[in-house]
Amino acid sequence: MKVASHIYKAYDIRGIYGTELTEEVTYKTARAYAQLMKKENADTQLTIAVGADMRISTPVLQPEVLRGLTDEGINVVDVGLVSTPAFYYAVAKYEYDGGIMVTASHNPKEYNGLKFVRADVKPVSMDNGIAKIRDAVIADNLGDIIGGGTVEKKDGIVEEHAKYEVDWVGINNIKPLRIIADAANSMGATYVRAMFSHLPCELIEMNFELDGNMPSHEADQFKEENNAALMQQVVERKADLGIATDGDGDRIFFIDSEGNMIEPAIIRGLIAQLVLEREPGSTICYDIRPGRITRDMIIEAGGKPSVTKVGHSFIKAQAIEEGAAFAGESSGHFFMRTELGVFETPVIVAMMLLQYFSRSNESIADQVRPFRKYSHSGEINSEVEEKETMVQKLKDTYGKDAKNVSELDGITIEYEDYWFNVRPSNTESVLRLNLEAISEEVQKQKTKEILSIIRG
Repeated sequence: MKVASHIYKAYDIRGIYGTELTEEVTYKTARAYAQLMKKENADTQLTIAVGADMRISTPVLQPEVLRGLTDEGINVVDVGLVSTPAFYYAVAKYEYDGGIMVTASHNPKEYNGLKFVRADVKPVSMDNGIAKIRDAVIADNLGDIIGGGTVEKKDGIVEEHAKYEVDWVGINNIKPLRIIADAANSMGATYVRAMFSHLPCELIEMNFELDGNMPSHEADQFKEENNAALMQQVVERKADLGIATDGDGDRIFFIDSEGNMIEPAIIRGLIAQLVLEREPGSTICYDIRPGRITRDMIIEAGGKPSVTKVGHSFIKAQAIEEGAAFAGESSGHFFMRTELGVFETPVIVAMMLLQYFSRSNESIADQVRPFRKYSHSGEINSEVEEKETMVQKLKDTYGKDAKNVSELDGITIEYEDYWFNVRPSNTESVLRLNLEAISEEVQKQKTKEILSIIRG
């Protein structure tokens, strides 16, 4: 069996169904994961949760995951069609020994994939397990089938998850806001609808029918073009707020009342300040990509800012290690520490924002405006074959006179009036630039200057 090794990525597995991620690869990957878990939990009868998204290939691949696990003697709980956050909730709430979610997140419709967790929703990443899983599948040395595993179904996780997160925040003091949500025909629709069943707000649904063909648009709201229709509807229908969720629902984005994206850096800064009202002095984690307003808001509220590598596995692991009360990633992943653990909690984040925005009679656009202090380039990708050589060149060019240089993830260089991060892709010949500055003029000038070096 030929295996496309590049589908085994830093945080999960993703490949084109039928050519890269086949039924056989999925089955053997599930077996390899089961063997990894058994080695880590010797002499224990393991129970593993399996969740699934709405992709067209999921009904074909999910049974292969079940078969791979049960062939290794694992007892499986099938939690059904769920968002990734609801899947995480199920693993944590019912104290399963781990889990596999069948999803390719926000990738286009021809893709599918697998996300793995251990007990307590601790992520399995390339560094701590995916490489071993990949190598076992490629070597095809999985050994004899043991058999004997069982499968039971567990229904109601979607509603249970949403109610848990709604109750965690509480619906007190939320005004009857008018809100439009675009779920991109994907899994966020499930928890958004369940959440609003508890709220006094008006929900206007866009693209809520689950459809693996994703007929409305790509389920990646990190790309602004995928929010164009929602932004327009917020303005035309005079809504207070827009909400957008991605393919598996683990990322959430917000549009203000004037139809503008509220930058994730501002969202995590607001949530950080609300968390710090509850837990003064807490540690708050955020990734190294520019989004300085987050740091400003944490410090202003008396918190301890902690910078992490980019990637939900890395930020989650550091938040757990440091006991952070909250963590937020620039790409729309937000992690609240609850009694169940640390994982994406989009309902909690949405609820806290609704409470915050309900405190004022100003429009949400006016409430957010003061936080738009910096100009951001957005993430700009450039094809570069010699990635590390280019990173070193940027360090040599800009590092010597800089206020600060960090090599936590790629290279981050700070000057008084601008700062930027350049990091190599884990899987492609690509460098990713994020630059921020005190003004749009400086941002555009420095972005152009640095791109001219990267692109030669």
